[in-house]
Amino acid sequence: MATIKEIAELVGVSSAAVSRVLNYDEGISVSEETRNAIFETAEKIGYKKKIIFPKIDNVALLCFAENEDELEDSFYNGIKDEIIKQAKKTNIHLQVFSDKKNMEKIPKDLNAFIAVGWLSRKEINKLYRICKKGVFIGTSPDEKLFDAVRPNMDSFLTQMVDYLIDKGYKSIGFIGGTDRNIDTGKPSMDLREWSFRQSAAYYGCLNEDFILICDKYTVDEGYRMGKELLKKKTLPDALCIASDTLAVGVLQALNEYGIKIPEQIGIFSINDVNIAKYLSPPLTTIHIDIPCICETALDLLRSRVIKGGKITKSIFVNGVPIIRKSC
Repeated sequence: MATIKEIAELVGVSSAAVSRVLNYDEGISVSEETRNAIFETAEKIGYKKKIIFPKIDNVALLCFAENEDELEDSFYNGIKDEIIKQAKKTNIHLQVFSDKKNMEKIPKDLNAFIAVGWLSRKEINKLYRICKKGVFIGTSPDEKLFDAVRPNMDSFLTQMVDYLIDKGYKSIGFIGGTDRNIDTGKPSMDLREWSFRQSAAYYGCLNEDFILICDKYTVDEGYRMGKELLKKKTLPDALCIASDTLAVGVLQALNEYGIKIPEQIGIFSINDVNIAKYLSPPLTTIHIDIPCICETALDLLRSRVIKGGKITKSIFVNGVPIIRKSC
């Protein structure tokens, strides 16, 4: 690995001079020729400046996901593990809380928090009284109060429908779940369903008979939805499914009934969980970049704590379609 000492020897100046130039110290008196030589030499030998992150203490990681399915949990556990790993590398010291029942134990002197999972209005207000610098991952319960980083589900569904139409599918169905209203706790339309409806209506292929909504994002619910779909007089040419977890159950139901995929019905899903490529057939899905989501969340947190930013930000992270054999 290239060092400041090597640059100094090649340019013929002191290591201190090289360090100050590379750190853009305007107080150092060197010629423009020497300054340029230092930068050019650093680039030539592959010197990479070490980033020193300021220490941030008293940050809570609130993992309040309520999923009952191991596959869905893998996504949220991936977020949790990645945040812990990146925080350690960037000098952010975390305390992890994994149960809403322990909200009373959250320190009152928090510098900031990162939250994963659904919270009610009452819980959000309570959290705001404890700490006003927070970042939500996966949800954006109150954009006026807190920053948020979310997978761009609206774009995902648009891409999915566009792709299926481009491949010649004429009728397209949707299997998904519900969201919850933060004020009432009652079910509400999930963004994925809303986006699917908009895209399908645009192409003139919206059919209410092919839209199936369940209560939970589990394999069992996906299997149940697959069975419900099989009761229809006809099947859609393709399905957009809100998560790989549901898709696993749907595939099981269709396979049991002898439906050929993708010959009789194409399947396109979201998440790209580890087993997606091993299903029969391998699942076409949208890959969600967990490291990118976590890096973005920590950048927002660092900005609020260190720079004292007052304006909240909501950031959408795009995904990458992984085309396999299910459509």
